[in-house]
Amino acid sequence: MWEAELREQVLAANLAIVDAGLVILQFGNVSAFDRDRGVLAIKPSGVPYPALRADDLPLVDVETGAVIEGRLRPSSDTPTHVVLYRAFPSVGGVVHTHSPQAVAWAQARRPIPCFGTTHADHYRGDVPVTRTLSAEEIAGEYETRTGDAIVEAIAAAGGDALETPGVLVACHGPFAWGRDAADAVDHAIALEAVAGMALHTLSLQPTAGPIDAALHVRHFTRKHGAGAYYGQPR
Repeated sequence: MWEAELREQVLAANLAIVDAGLVILQFGNVSAFDRDRGVLAIKPSGVPYPALRADDLPLVDVETGAVIEGRLRPSSDTPTHVVLYRAFPSVGGVVHTHSPQAVAWAQARRPIPCFGTTHADHYRGDVPVTRTLSAEEIAGEYETRTGDAIVEAIAAAGGDALETPGVLVACHGPFAWGRDAADAVDHAIALEAVAGMALHTLSLQPTAGPIDAALHVRHFTRKHGAGAYYGQPR
């Protein structure tokens, strides 16, 4: 059954962010979207990761935002995931964590500059940071407005969600995404890594400048796009 396959994919991705050291307590969630059926599966709210089972994962209709199957309440961040799936047709998996290095940049409300090729391998530009939400947005549909702010940040960065596969939500933390849940986890891991590398770079050289533009483009395009040659042919 497709429901079981989707849930197993999302369970594996949620356990993967724990294994990668991106999770503090229960803070974090991964979802995956079956675009043909219009349904996402996501971690249930507040459930400890060691206790998590595939059958625990709620299924949500992305068009309506309603839970269509599952006995547990979905993650409180579900409306944010829904906004991202609606906005980005290329995205099939979303990860949210409170990983420390990326959160530091988010709390500073600073984009992460590209200082080197590790960053350039994953992002065509900087890792953007969202605007802060207004008091009215926070008091209202807070999680939905968070998604809207992410979409605005990606639009300002060029609009291609797979060329900018993650963002820092101001004063909150990182969201990352990919073609599926496993791809999104890889991007979440990379985002935490480049956040830490950037912090160390600035601690060693506070006046460090960005990577040379030609080197940035070369590293990004050798892994992404029609002319990519990194790795093995699919």
